[in-house]
Amino acid sequence: MKPHALRNWVAAVGLLHLAICVVHGMAHEQGHVPMSAAANLFVFVVILAGPLVGLALLWRLQRLGSWIVAGTLAAAFVFGAVNHFVLDSPDHIRAVAEQVRPAFTATALLLAVTEVAGAVLAMRLAREGLVRS
Repeated sequence: MKPHALRNWVAAVGLLHLAICVVHGMAHEQGHVPMSAAANLFVFVVILAGPLVGLALLWRLQRLGSWIVAGTLAAAFVFGAVNHFVLDSPDHIRAVAEQVRPAFTATALLLAVTEVAGAVLAMRLAREGLVRS
């Protein structure tokens, strides 16, 4: 895949991830899922702002932007996988109120998919930049 096409895919997956984050956040609110201050900070800095900063850099500093997108989405995946599917906590998909569980679970799964896809694509783009330099 050509680097400009790959960059467009990274951007598309990154923006899709943001949209899913918004819907997942609404499910958090509707389900009254509590989050610690540290978890909220991680969500806002790493999961929401991090990929957007990386995406903003893609067109000027492609390698740096790609690595930021890859790193933040990989970290988001680990955070989400552990909190939604592993730890026995209020953020686990089975602990969420029944009325929002389908939306919460679906968005948790979609977040995992976009995080893995975005991280892999961004790493590939970063490596392409290294090969072509």
